[in-house]
Amino acid sequence: MGITAENVEIAALAAAVEAVPQRKLQVLAAEDNPVFRSMLGAMLNKWGYDAVMARDGKEAWEVLQKPDPPRLAILDWMMPGLDGVEVCRLVRAAAREPYIYILLLTARTDSTDLVEGMDAGSDDYLTKPFNSHELRARLRAGERILDLQQQLLQAREALREQAMHDGLTGLLNRRSILEVLRNELARASRENKPLAVLIADLDRFKQINDTAGHLAGDAVLRETARRMKQALRRYDSVGRYGGEEFLMVLPGSGVAEAESLAERVRQAMCGEPFDLGESRLSVTCSIGVAHRGEGGEDPDSLIREADVAMYRAKEGGRNCVMAWN
Repeated sequence: MGITAENVEIAALAAAVEAVPQRKLQVLAAEDNPVFRSMLGAMLNKWGYDAVMARDGKEAWEVLQKPDPPRLAILDWMMPGLDGVEVCRLVRAAAREPYIYILLLTARTDSTDLVEGMDAGSDDYLTKPFNSHELRARLRAGERILDLQQQLLQAREALREQAMHDGLTGLLNRRSILEVLRNELARASRENKPLAVLIADLDRFKQINDTAGHLAGDAVLRETARRMKQALRRYDSVGRYGGEEFLMVLPGSGVAEAESLAERVRQAMCGEPFDLGESRLSVTCSIGVAHRGEGGEDPDSLIREADVAMYRAKEGGRNCVMAWN
């Protein structure tokens, strides 16, 4: 067997394998040369990575389509079936999250070829034969990019949560609960199923703020949110509609079931005094019920009907449930 550049490269990589403790990160390595593939896998494992090996581009693409694929991939450019550049294009066309960082290995040194690889979606490249320490450095750079991208995703998710939820109660905010109502009403109309909404208003809440203070009022609102969520079904939605008013969307509920759920919410509110630390306070609410008729209603009509019913409950002595019809 003659001495070739690839054999020299393999021998150099074997001599360079060393144990460097790192957190376990899955790294896909696609290489059609079995000897080089074995050495590359051993090196990745010694460096603390969890090596996932692929024999060609087709196998690499199958791995990257799995629900939880490796976040970092080393792809040889020249492989049978799909080459590394084609796999890059497929990954970028899929546009999945989280992001997959791709490092191309290539014997090509022409700038036109390297531009083609980068245009296909490769994040970095390394020309063969390469130094193992350089490969490890490129991998660590890829890890840093992935960590930054993960932080951005988490920040985006946190901002989305803040945009959708009320900061005090943790319930859906007005915009979000109205969006839920629009979506559920459209589905109910499409499937010809019932839908009901509840509007609950805390009785004499201003008096709570005036006598016990605004911190106590905030505690009451938080506990109200907890009790309402606990009283409703798993697939119901509740949001803070404004101030001390709460809007509840009840998919699949006709008038009778909606009134029963409203009564359960009312009892959850008044059944036990609210523990405010130094004092216990009795809190009640008035609830209005409206439901989707045979012809269907728009969200504004349902809310208006539930609101009118809620004010009738106020006029009827508070701490009770009234339906629009």
